[in-house]
Parts: sequence; C-alpha cells; structure tokens
Amino acid sequence: MGKKTKKSKNSSEMVDLTDPSLYVNRELSFLEFNHRVLEEALDKSHPLIERVKFLSIFASNLDEFFMVRVSGLRRQLQAGALKAPPDGMTPAEQLAAIRRQLLPQLAQHYECWHEDLLPKLQKAGVKILRYEDLKRKQCKLMRSYFMDEIFPALTPLAFDPGHPFPLISNLSINLAVVVSDVRHGRRFARLKVPNTFPRLLRIPSEEAADEYQSLGLAQAMSNNFVWLEEVICANLDMLFPGVEVVASYPFRVTRDADPEIEEDEASDLLTAIEESVRKRHFGSAVRLEIDETMPEQVRDILINNLGLAPYQVYTVGGPLGLADTMELMDVNRPDLKDKPFQPSVPPQLSTEESIFSVVRRHNILVYHPYDSFDPVVRFVREAARDPEVLAIKQTLYRVGPDSPIVSALMDARENGKQVAVLVELKARFDEENNIVWARSLEEAGVHVVYGLVGLKTHAKICLVVRHEREGIRRYVHMATGNYNDVTARVYADLGYFTCDPDLGADLSDLFNALTGYSRKDEYRKLLVAPGKMQEQIIARIDREIERHQENGDGYIALKMNALVDKHCIEALYRASQAGVKVDLQPRGICCLRPGVPGVSDNIEVTSIVGRFLEHARIYYFHNGGDEEILTGSADLMPRNLYRRVETLFPVEDPALKVTLRDHILKIHLKDNEKARRMLPDGGYERVRPSDGEPVINSQSWLIEHRGIWHSEE
Repeated sequence: MGKKTKKSKNSSEMVDLTDPSLYVNRELSFLEFNHRVLEEALDKSHPLIERVKFLSIFASNLDEFFMVRVSGLRRQLQAGALKAPPDGMTPAEQLAAIRRQLLPQLAQHYECWHEDLLPKLQKAGVKILRYEDLKRKQCKLMRSYFMDEIFPALTPLAFDPGHPFPLISNLSINLAVVVSDVRHGRRFARLKVPNTFPRLLRIPSEEAADEYQSLGLAQAMSNNFVWLEEVICANLDMLFPGVEVVASYPFRVTRDADPEIEEDEASDLLTAIEESVRKRHFGSAVRLEIDETMPEQVRDILINNLGLAPYQVYTVGGPLGLADTMELMDVNRPDLKDKPFQPSVPPQLSTEESIFSVVRRHNILVYHPYDSFDPVVRFVREAARDPEVLAIKQTLYRVGPDSPIVSALMDARENGKQVAVLVELKARFDEENNIVWARSLEEAGVHVVYGLVGLKTHAKICLVVRHEREGIRRYVHMATGNYNDVTARVYADLGYFTCDPDLGADLSDLFNALTGYSRKDEYRKLLVAPGKMQEQIIARIDREIERHQENGDGYIALKMNALVDKHCIEALYRASQAGVKVDLQPRGICCLRPGVPGVSDNIEVTSIVGRFLEHARIYYFHNGGDEEILTGSADLMPRNLYRRVETLFPVEDPALKVTLRDHILKIHLKDNEKARRMLPDGGYERVRPSDGEPVINSQSWLIEHRGIWHSEE
C-alpha cells in the first residue's frame, strides 16, 4: 500500500508541534461529526425512514454531548480549571464556541424535519398528525384513551409559596401549564409527560375510529401517529377542573449525567454505581429546551428556578426531543427502509465440525455486520458444553438485553466449568443493564469482577482453556466491538479467532491482572493500555519514519473511532514532515489538522458516516514491506490510552493480513460516496470520484462482496 512521498517543503524548518493552532478542539470536532450524521438525514439517497433514523441519532448524540461533555466543561468553569487542552481553548471559550456552532445545526435539524421529512412521510402514508387536525371520531377516541390510560399516570405539580419548584428529571418532556381562576388569578404548574407510553401514539383513521372504542388504542395497526404531549395538552381540563387552562408550553431539561464515583472510598462498587445512576436523573441542569411559543415570563420562571444562564436555553420550533422519532423504525414499511441482507458465515464454520477443531487449523477473521455474529455465540456456547473445556474467561462491556452470550456463560457454570467474567459496571448509560447481568451471573455461580478501581475495562476478549491430547490449549476470541448480538447488526466491527500460543498466554496474564493483583506490563504480542500502548504506537510511527528514510516507501493507515491524543498526533506530524504518507480515517473526533504546510502535507483524513456505525480499529504500518496490522478495542484518545484497560493485537496470519488490508481497509479508504475529507480548518467536504473513477460506497461494496475476506483463509 506504500507510496513514495517527498518530504514536506518546509520540513527542514523548525516547527513547534505543540502550537495550539495545530490542534482542533475536541468538542467542536464532535459537533462536526454530528453534523455529518445530520447530513445523512438530509441525503435523499437513503430510504425515507432511514433518514428519520439519522435525524434521531443526531438528536440523541446531542443529548449525550450535553449530559457528559458540556456538563464537564461547566464543572471546569466553576472549578477554575487551569490546564488547557492542546488547542488552548478555555472552558468559557469552548462553551461559547459550542453554542455558535450548534445554533445553525439545530435550525437545519428542525428544517429537515418540518420541511422535508414530515411532508414526505405524509405522502408515503406515514402520518404524524397535529392534534388540532384530528377528526371528530379520532378526538373522541383519544379523549377516551386519555381518560382510561394516560390520566391515572399524570401528577400535576403546582408552583406557589406552598409548593416548591418541582424536581425535573433528566431528558423528560414536561409541560409548563398556566391556569387562571377567579380567586388567585394566573398560576403556574408543571406536568411531566410520562415515559411509560410511546412518544408517538398510533391512531386509527377517522373511518376506523369507532371500532377501536372497544378494541383499545393499543390494537391500532395504522401508520397514523400523534405526539403524546399534544394529546395531554388537549385534555388538560380533566386535570385542572374548575379553573381555566390558559395555555401549556413544552420544555425539556438536560442534566449532568456523569457523576463522579469515589471508587477508592466505596465499600461495594456495585452499590456505588447504583447510587450514581439514581443521581444521574437529577444532576445539575446544563440545558433547557423550550418551544418557541413559550412567553418570556414562563421562560424566566424556568431559568431562575433551574439556576441556568440565558446561553443555556435553546428555543426550537417543536417538537422537543426528536431523538424519539426512532420509534418510527417500528413502522412496518420495508419499502421505506434499507434492503435487508443475509450475513455471511465463514465456510469453515458452516459445518457441524467443532469450532475448536476448525480454529486449530485456521485463524478466522469475521467482520460484522457483513458476517454473522452467530460464530461468536457458538464459540461460547460450544465451550460451555464441551467436556474438555476447563475454563472460560471473558470481558463484558455493553451486553444488551436477552444476551445469548450471558446465557451460555451461565450454562458453562452449570456444566462445571470455571467461569470468570469481568462485567464493566461503569460503561456509561449501560450501568443498570450491566448490574442486572452481574447479579444474574453471580447467582449462577460465576466469578464476577466489576472492574479495576480508577479504570474502565473496555477490552473485548474471551479466553477458553481446553484440555487436549497434547496438553492444555488456549482458544481466543478478540474483537473491536462488544459481545452484543443486537449492536453487532449495525456496528461494523472485527473479530478474530485463534489458538496462537503467545496470544493465549498473553490473555491468561491479562485476566490474572484483571481478577487479581498484578503490575505486569510486558506482553508477548498484545499491546495493553494503560501500560505501554501509547509508546508502542509511537515507536511504530517512528519506525516508519526510519524505514521511509531507508526505502522511501513509508506508509501508515489508521482507521479508528477518534484521534485525540496529543503525543500520537505529534508523532504523526513528524512522520508527515519526514515524507511518510499517512491516511487517517477516524469516524468521529479528529484533533489533528491535515494539509498544514510543513507539518501535515502528507496526511489525509477522511470520515465515513453511513448505514452502519464504523467502529473497527485497524492500525496499518508498511514497515519497509514487512507489513504490520494491529486491531482491537483502543482508539488514540487519552481515555483509551491512560484510563481504560484496552488491547490491540497483531493479525499475523499472512493470508488474513492481505485480505484485511485489501478487502477491508483499502475499500474504506477508497470510499468516494459516503466519505468526507477533513480540511485544515477542521471542517469537512464530501469526497467525489474523479473523472472516470468508479463510485465506491464502501459499506455497499462490503455487503455485495461480504465474506470475500474468507476466501484467502
């Protein structure tokens, strides 16, 4: 893959690689990524409901951004943080820049919904109706449903000297209700829209409304919907009898959802995590979203009582919380969605032969979702039932509901295997799910570890210890993605099966460190964080510089989720200055500036946002022709390199190395339909095919050619 490249014109000049102008701010880079997600919602080449999905993901990403990143900046601002990021921006400067960059995106977001998607959905027969547009029988049906189902779940909370301002939970839709009565005049009340109902309520047509009076609204199979809060607003007279309901205004509060956990002081980490999850719903407010119809007086009541500054208020043209439009993915309209496909299965695993027999003969590479996740489940299930298997050790980060992996681990314990599982309770926003699985595994007799104090265990590894005629053999599955059969259908991730003795021994050592006490930081083949991974990556970049000086064919290609670490970026700048060609493909955040004269002339950065979430990490070094490819769980971010347990592992099988390079990495780097190219200012432009160049949508190509990476095995 290497291509001879000349040194940068100004490489002989001394350039200060710590200069803040050479770094893009992490938060603003995230907003650029999220804008690329929004562009997919605007892209008319996607099926209509898939466009709605991207609109929802844009909103959901923003919710998490405010809950975690903006709240963190607020804490830094209040604490008077002195240490600046590589780009040099203070917390106050970052908060101001975030708002400036975000406001036009939000306008585009709502314009996309109101002016583009809503009319097209209506035309396609998926109707999001305003309550005021419902016909008489539909209104009668909704009022009946409100009385029977919704009304009992509502609790209006007054706000006056006898009623303190109510506590408003994170991301809940609320109504600010103004009422008037002859004795007290105008009063303010808050009403939470319950999240126990769908946000978009199905409603039958006017012609079919009568029959649902007896059947119940839950039986409605139509593709007509009405917003839940509009149904509540239209029937507020039932909640406030004897007074006049003047008006109601939707609002939504986002809170700090990243509470600090004092792990060193916790006697029981599981209990501490449970407590932190409870606190998450009522952390300090960081954003208030209000409908544009809300008058200033009502807005000021909310701002003052939530302790917010005006810049934390976002006024939109409704509806709030468009992340909930993801509910439309349940509409049974295959013609409005991506065409499904059947994932491939490696030919070697398409027989009844034991998976362990197959892996003894072949290292196997799988690429989800183009490849089925079933072989991963089969690996653990077969280990659970195989009488020759002595032990299973596994990490679980984000597991998902009804997990076949967890079920297999429980079966393994029932079958007398030694089973040790590290369940990472601190996986943000999956804590409650992971607590349930941790307790279930413990009840089944599995040795459960909750993680290391001060670190998250993010590595995706499974070790099976088997007794065979020749002695003990270790079988390994390592991956870039979670052991989650649900996300494996939409996340593009690599998995690797092997019985390489060195990798097996490395995983044994690593699990001993995770479950016991160990300061081991030297491994045979694994790169492990928070040990020496960063310096090992930088050493490979420096090696590429040396080989380029010898051969003139230096080449590095790195595909990952994010590139933030300053020291790694400096090393890549040095490589570019030395003339090494560097292709980077971080899906999301990238703090490196490509194309800066004398610094990064030889670096190109692209990003792919498409049908699947690009989640794989591939680190390629040409190494003078003795190519090296690493893959695994780690991105080049400070949190991955210093604050998480991560693994990267080499793919050394010659055939797999070639197919991983040519049929996966190269295809992504050639994408000229869904790829965007990063500009020196941190913005992005679409990559377009040159004259005569074939159009390549890498994800579509991989669907069409799925399994091609098995032909070389």
